[in-house]
Amino acid sequence: MASHRDLPVGLVNQLFLNTGSSSFTEFVGSYAPELLPQRDEVLATPISDQVPHATTIVAATFAGGVVMAGDRRATSGNIISQRDVEKVFRTDDYSCMGIAGTASTGIEFARLFRVELEHYEKLEGRTMSVAGKANRLATMIRGNLAMAMQGLVVVPLFSAYDPDKDEGRIFSYDVAGGPYERERFDAIGSGSIFARGSLKKLYRDGASADDMAMTLIQALYDAADDDSATGGPDVTRKIWPIVSVIDADGFRRLTEEQVSAYVEQMLEARLISPDGPIAPLR
Repeated sequence: MASHRDLPVGLVNQLFLNTGSSSFTEFVGSYAPELLPQRDEVLATPISDQVPHATTIVAATFAGGVVMAGDRRATSGNIISQRDVEKVFRTDDYSCMGIAGTASTGIEFARLFRVELEHYEKLEGRTMSVAGKANRLATMIRGNLAMAMQGLVVVPLFSAYDPDKDEGRIFSYDVAGGPYERERFDAIGSGSIFARGSLKKLYRDGASADDMAMTLIQALYDAADDDSATGGPDVTRKIWPIVSVIDADGFRRLTEEQVSAYVEQMLEARLISPDGPIAPLR
């Protein structure tokens, strides 16, 4: 097949401008597939314990939006490979995704998904619907299935503000790309079972963004308390969880000063009650 350098300029422009699809990944896959992750490559042996893995991500809705938070630890088997990895990423003005699983592949997914949404908006002149974003991410995850079977698994958690409903929405996925909308809250990663149990206890309908941010920080602390792969707040190194809020005003990431204030308040209370807040029975 002839290289684009051998084609007339007019034909090259036509190939770029009239792709027949608003999908950036489909365009790159047809024009320069070597630039995408090698999805069909099968490794001789699984290498899942040799690469850093991101762990726990939590998300919960509040009145008019959604909050997502993630711990900062990445592990390689039983080794802490990084203490300050970022796992929650802005994907457009009204959405974000958190990653659990193979950290490098997850970061690449987040960057590619962000370009995918920007590419769609530029070509179509409008923002993709929340359901459309969730389904587009599912397609990307499905393309990584061969690598997932070799241990390079990426399982994201996707959250967005839906202007049509004036509410936050949460989507989780399996390794084959199946999108599942979650009501109220969800968690992924190695500490998810403990974080989800904490959220069941602490979640309140109609809570404010401030209260929900504290709830998620409590849930991450509970996860770190029982899961060695999940990192709690590192007071000595001043490494705090990443907390992001999405509502009608758009995406915003809380500053380190804001998150540290939440953490300090939580730790003071934990000195008195190590297991955290107790939910009322009635």
